[in-house]
Amino acid sequence: MSRITATLTGLSTQGRKALIPYVTAGFPYADITPDLMHGMVEAGADVIELGVPFSDPSADGPVIQKAGDRALALGIGLTQVLAMVKTFRERDSSTPVVLMGYANPVERYDQKHGAKAFVRDAAAAGVDGVLVVDYPPEECEAFAADLRANGIDLIFLLAPTSTDERMAQVARVASGYVYYVSLKGVTGAGTLDVGQVEAMLPRIRAHVSVPVGVGFGIRDADTAKAIGRSADAVVIGSRLIQLIEDEPHEKVIPVAAHFLRTIRKALDA
Repeated sequence: MSRITATLTGLSTQGRKALIPYVTAGFPYADITPDLMHGMVEAGADVIELGVPFSDPSADGPVIQKAGDRALALGIGLTQVLAMVKTFRERDSSTPVVLMGYANPVERYDQKHGAKAFVRDAAAAGVDGVLVVDYPPEECEAFAADLRANGIDLIFLLAPTSTDERMAQVARVASGYVYYVSLKGVTGAGTLDVGQVEAMLPRIRAHVSVPVGVGFGIRDADTAKAIGRSADAVVIGSRLIQLIEDEPHEKVIPVAAHFLRTIRKALDA
């Protein structure tokens, strides 16, 4: 059983919902990420999604694009991200870490370091899950098998426009959880329709046996609580990035932790 599955199963048996914050690796300061990850866990995060900076992120809105650009300018690439996870693992051996990003950095990493180097090095660093936004399920069964062989889950996005056929394709290769994108558009865009999410989740669960996390558009405790009534996990990214982007170094972790505690309290209520 993977670390993600163990964590989500444990929460489910307690009747609790998973809190999954997203932060861009190396943002807003190149050296802050491992300590920020620890701060988020202490504030109630159950799984951490760590964004791999990329120059052309098709699914990310302006807030996360800006964070990625800033991290890239600070010299943060996939090699540095794996090093951050390894540093985090020195003090935390239980909290799952998911890398979220795009195909280009993964494939470039293998070009530089050898075939299947990314899977090998991600496993060695302590990565538990990988979400590659632009890998369609029908084209990455071998990649999914390599990850599973190394104890890493492959996570997929589903959207309001996903067909039953696409959900069935995802179900064949997904593990850990699936991430339901609650809005049409990019991260941080639009207003969340809780009713639409509640209507969609039974359709997804008819095909997918793994837990369902919901993200894109969750910005505060009230929306997190509303989504948590039907979803297995709540993912928050853009709002968290906005809160910390202009903070001085010493304020980043306290600000992030305070925000996540309000979300954790709402989910547990």
